[in-house]
Formats: sequence, structure tokens, C-alpha cells
Amino acid sequence: MTQIEVKTTDNGVNVEALLGARQAIEAAPDAAQFKWRTECEWVRGTHSRSTLQGFFGLGEEQRRKSAHVIEADHPEQFASADAAATPAEIALTALASCLTAGLAAVAQNRGIQLWRVRATVEGDMDIQGILGVDADVRNGFSDIRVTFEIDADAKPDEIAALVAQSQKRSAVFDLITNPTNVHVTVAG
Repeated sequence: MTQIEVKTTDNGVNVEALLGARQAIEAAPDAAQFKWRTECEWVRGTHSRSTLQGFFGLGEEQRRKSAHVIEADHPEQFASADAAATPAEIALTALASCLTAGLAAVAQNRGIQLWRVRATVEGDMDIQGILGVDADVRNGFSDIRVTFEIDADAKPDEIAALVAQSQKRSAVFDLITNPTNVHVTVAG
């Protein structure tokens, strides 16, 4: 008698719920329209505090179980208090987090057990633009590199495919690599 090995994967991602959400969105595409928001308050100097509580999605206003707070500042080298990460570092963190979350979801869906995932993200920036030294220098990153270290029950080509699919579906990768219309106004 041949025994069949049943392999279970637990990366902490509820794939059934995600696939159910996908089916629901396919049936009601208007529910896919989301508006994410944050409210940012100046603290002092270059220090700010953003609070994320609600968003619009699935056709109605949504509220989180609790507010999430993200603080931003600049290092002492910029004559600041260094009370938090810089906004640019938070952007790199958002990219790493989005790619890593996607990788975990794709791995779970493909039955690949992850043991360890580490994403290192580096962004090159010439601050001459930000400081107004050279108007021809871009204010943002000129280059971003993401390096994954992944320990998983998978072959190297399967791991590469996980990373590629995560990148393909990442909202933050998309917003960093493609132009987005941004409208800035001053209220009343």
C-alpha cells in the first residue's frame, strides 16, 4: 500500500478569504473602488504624526479596530530631532512590506511553506534637489534596489516566481514605478 503525504502550508495567510474576496469583486466590480487616507499633523520642526483610522471600500466607509499611527522626522544631520524615520524611509518600508505581504500570500496559495523572508530595500537619493542646491536634480529616489533572502520549501525557480508574482500585484511597487496624479490644495 502506498502512502500519500499530505503537505499543509501555514504562512498565516487566509487564502480562502482572499480568493472569496476576488470572486466577490468579480461579481460586483464597483466594490473594488477604495479610497485610502491618512491625516497628518505637524508636531514640531520636521516631526509629524499621521493617523490612519478609516477608509472607503466595498461600497461604504470602513473603520479599523484601532487607529494606526506613523511618525516621521529627519535625522540630526538635517538639523532635526531624529524622532522617527524619514518620509523617504517610510516609502521604502511600504515597498518592502507590500512585496513581503504579497510574497506570503502567493506562497500560501501555491502551497509553499515559508520559513524566513527578509527584504532589504535601498534607495539612492541626491539631496541637492531637496535642498535647492541644484534645480536639475530630482527630489526623489534615482534608484531603488530590493533584495530578498528567502528560506522556503521550494526550488530557486519557484522562489523567483513568488517574488515576480508579488511584484506584479504590489500596489506600492506600482505607485513607485508609475506616475500617479497628485492634487494638492489648501482648504478654506
